[in-house]
Amino acid sequence: MIDIKKAEIAFSEYVKPYDITNGKIELKIKHTYRTVEVAKKIAEDLNLNEEQKLLAQLISLLHDIGRFEQVRIYNTFRDIDSIDHADLGVKILFEDGEIRRFIEDTKYDDIIYKAVKNHNKFKIEEGLDGETLLQCKIVRDADKTDIFARFALDIELCKNVLYDYKEMSKQTVSPKLMEKFEKYEQVSRDEFNRDIDSYINIISFIFDYNFITGLKIIKENNYIERTMKPLCICDDTKEQMEKIIKIANTYIDERIKSKNKIF
Repeated sequence: MIDIKKAEIAFSEYVKPYDITNGKIELKIKHTYRTVEVAKKIAEDLNLNEEQKLLAQLISLLHDIGRFEQVRIYNTFRDIDSIDHADLGVKILFEDGEIRRFIEDTKYDDIIYKAVKNHNKFKIEEGLDGETLLQCKIVRDADKTDIFARFALDIELCKNVLYDYKEMSKQTVSPKLMEKFEKYEQVSRDEFNRDIDSYINIISFIFDYNFITGLKIIKENNYIERTMKPLCICDDTKEQMEKIIKIANTYIDERIKSKNKIF
C-alpha cells in the first residue's frame, strides 16, 4: 500500500537537516514537489489505475534524493564533477535503508530502484519489464518538464545557482551540437564544450519525451521561449538562439499534432 501523504511528510523530515539557505537545496526541494505533480498528471492522462498513479508520484518524490547529499558533500549538481546523483540516490534508499521511511511495503522496491537509477541516464536500460519501463518513462518526462519550469519560472535563482547568463549570451553553440539539434536528436553530456552547450542540452530534452503530456505543459506555458529569453540579449548570438526556439517549438507542435502518447 502506498500512502503518498505519509511519504511526503517523510520527505519533508528527510530534507530538514540540509541547509535551506543554500540555493541548490531550495531549488531541489521545489523541483521535487513539482515533479510529483507532473507525474500525477501524466499518469492521469494515461488512464492508469490508482496503484500506478500513486507509484508514479512516490518515484517522483524520491527520484532526486541523491541530490541533497551531492550538494552537501560536493556543493554541485554536476555529476561529472562529483558523483552520479541517481546512483547515489539508490544507494541511500536501498543500501542505507532509507526507502522504509517512505513506504513499508517491499513489493515496489525493484520498480522504484530501476526508475530512480534510470531517471537521469542518457537512455533507459534495456530488458525492463513493462510496468518498470512505464514508471521509468513517467518519471523521466516529469523530471524534464519541471526542469523547464524551474528555468522559466525561477530565472533569478538559476542565475545565482547554476549559470552565468550574461556570459553564456556571448557564446555560440558548438556546430556538432547544433547539427544534432536540427535533426531532433538529444545531446549526450560528453559532447558539451561550454556552458551554452550544457544549457542547450536542457532544451534538447524535448527529443527524449515518451508522452505528450509534458510537451503540452511546455507549450501551454511557453517554457521554451521563457527558458531561452535570458540568452537573447546579444546581437551576435540572438539569431542562433531564436533558431533553436523555432526548431524546438516546431518539434513540440509535430509531436502534439501526431496525438501519439508514445513516440
